[in-house]
Amino acid sequence: MVKHFDHLTIVVRDIDQAKAFFSALGFAEAISVVISGEPFASYMGVPGIEAEHVTLVLENASPRTEIQLLRYHHPDPQPDPHIRDLNNLAMNHIYFVVDDIEAGVARLRARGFRTRNEVLDFHSRKLVFVEGPEDVTVELSQWH
Repeated sequence: MVKHFDHLTIVVRDIDQAKAFFSALGFAEAISVVISGEPFASYMGVPGIEAEHVTLVLENASPRTEIQLLRYHHPDPQPDPHIRDLNNLAMNHIYFVVDDIEAGVARLRARGFRTRNEVLDFHSRKLVFVEGPEDVTVELSQWH
């Protein structure tokens, strides 16, 4: 079902510093938009969301590999005082590209896994969050 790793999303306070860091690693800014209101509030599970959404792409990588940065204007981000503790369970989310998102969701639901939202069409992709082990959020995507 999974084809390859696609992106990791990181919530940041200083977007310029984060872009500079990832630029030093070979990532380049591909697109920057502000996401707010619906359907993002429902999809992300963040009422009243307004955030800068910056996509950084690893240059010359195949398959395409991204780091996506979110800088919230609203609501305020929730700091994790234990983020440096490497023995914590869970993380933000991990993302996998699939051949057929509807078939993938059906297969997961048939095995007792739940989605956190309905499929969303955004940036030429169909996207859905799935509740994974230890409540890790797994995102599935189908490019179109």
